[in-house]
Amino acid sequence: MNNTTTSLTAIVLTFNEELHLERCLNSLKDVCKEIVVVDSFSKDETENIAKKYGVRFYQNKWINYATQFNWAIKNTEINTDWVIRIDADEYIDEELQTNILNKLPHFNKEVIGLRIKRMMCFFDKPLKKGGMYPIWHLKIWRNKTAICEQRWMDERMISIVDGETESLKGNLIDNNFNKISWWTQKHNNYATREAIDVLDKIYNFTNNKLTSDNFFGTSEERRRWLKMRYLKMPLFVRPFLFFFIRYFLQGGFLEGKRGFIWSILQCFWYRFLVDVKIYEAYKYAGRDKEKLIEYFNVEYGYNITKFS
Repeated sequence: MNNTTTSLTAIVLTFNEELHLERCLNSLKDVCKEIVVVDSFSKDETENIAKKYGVRFYQNKWINYATQFNWAIKNTEINTDWVIRIDADEYIDEELQTNILNKLPHFNKEVIGLRIKRMMCFFDKPLKKGGMYPIWHLKIWRNKTAICEQRWMDERMISIVDGETESLKGNLIDNNFNKISWWTQKHNNYATREAIDVLDKIYNFTNNKLTSDNFFGTSEERRRWLKMRYLKMPLFVRPFLFFFIRYFLQGGFLEGKRGFIWSILQCFWYRFLVDVKIYEAYKYAGRDKEKLIEYFNVEYGYNITKFS
């Protein structure tokens, strides 16, 4: 990496990301002093692409996102002042690149984290309605001040020391080139993990302390608060309500056909599928904690009592 750039390391997790990785690395190469790629033994050109950009390349067995990311923080010898989390199918726009270069070195020591806007694309265009934009996430933090919370889904970076959080203008853009069959297959797997997360809140499989939820807190805390209210609603009712809010009240219909497809798939089908998987778990394992643990182990190979 260019030694004249900011004291920033990017951590990128990969598995078969030859479609996206070069775009991601191109957006980072002029603003990061180092880029760390942690790969889950890809079978495509991911490793060759990564090494072409001179990144530090590691491989580690995949368990889930949080475990892999925390492994990267602990084992890849990060020596810069700041760290940025970015997925291989994401990239940072020019405005964010400029602000990282110009503003990151000048934050006072009390500032330990920076939230940036995530922009989701669908069918190669941004989704800006239906509650999809802007969504602020803690994506940049001072080295050794944050970890990824241990969850099966919807994991966030959380601070482990006291300090202030600021916002940085610009966008982290999520634009995946894979087709819709890949998307539905991925979300089928996500639905299993989300069902485990929901049941964990009821049965406390992991004794895991989650980040706080607060309607009047940060955007992440507010979204978590709303999600907790959502999860208290009856199975199979809540997906209909979620779709109605996102598509009609939050203006998803203004995105045209793309907005309709997205709202049906993400806001209804996916949420309905999560509820079906919870219903199925109850059908075959009942509501006994130990039987549910056994069910997810036998059916999906997940030891839901731990993350390692």
